Amino acid sequence: MLPAELKESLTEHIASVDHPRELVVDIMFAIQDQFGYLSDEAVEEVAQLLNMSPLEVEELATFYTFIYREPVGKYVIHVCDSVICWMDGYESIRDHLCNKLGVEMGETTSDGLFTLLPVCCIGYCDRSPAILINKKVYGPLTPEKLDDILENLRAQG
Repeated sequence: MLPAELKESLTEHIASVDHPRELVVDIMFAIQDQFGYLSDEAVEEVAQLLNMSPLEVEELATFYTFIYREPVGKYVIHVCDSVICWMDGYESIRDHLCNKLGVEMGETTSDGLFTLLPVCCIGYCDRSPAILINKKVYGPLTPEKLDDILENLRAQG
């Protein structure tokens, strides 16, 4: 399932450490970067690479917010709903995104560009309300700023 080059790279990395299981999240991210999400086959592959059971890998994969167990859009928008963002009006940001994209939280747009996901905190309380798109933080936000962000991302494809 894994491309030979990726499998070789991961195998070398695993062999270079004293406790390979400590790399499980890194390995999941590497495979997710390759395919966009961590499929059931990928969970099996991670388990084999690290001499773990698929259940052990699955438990970790479903624990971490940024490991995607199903396909996601090209741009994954994590909407912070922490107490600080909530106090600063995240609900209007969330609602604007849902209306603008025509999806609910947890869904992907029909063109496959955007996935909206809630996240309990992204650690940018000084920029609240904030969102994280493909590891880049945006905030403080207004509906107008969101429109500009979405327009720029759409232009990039």
